[in-house]
Amino acid sequence: MAIIRGAALASGAAVVLLLLTGCLGMEGSVKGGSVDPAGTWGDTSDATAPSLVLEDGGDFSGTDGCNQLSGTWTVDESDHVHFENVASTMMACEDVDTWLAGLDEATVGDDTMTVLGQDGYEIGTLERAD
Repeated sequence: MAIIRGAALASGAAVVLLLLTGCLGMEGSVKGGSVDPAGTWGDTSDATAPSLVLEDGGDFSGTDGCNQLSGTWTVDESDHVHFENVASTMMACEDVDTWLAGLDEATVGDDTMTVLGQDGYEIGTLERAD
């Protein structure tokens, strides 16, 4: 009887631990959503084209076609990718549309990432490269 009760308590504790761990979430991981945006977005072979690389660990790097970008990313329960701690160089480049520097969050559908600015409106799209 004591063995069964101990096994039941251990099983219950394991379930609670798993539930709590799932609620904590991690940078670079899906917290209840179904989107996995990790990978390369945009054309990294063209130095003047915007691109992002989202690492599995939650870091990202990229370029707006002129300036280098870096920071962290997470995915929320509604499948929105949130970009945080964004840092950027501040070079002036002629004839380069630096729209990607205004990224705040994104949505992913199929192989297209729709990048949104701080106002929640679309500022551009990137195609999955890998």
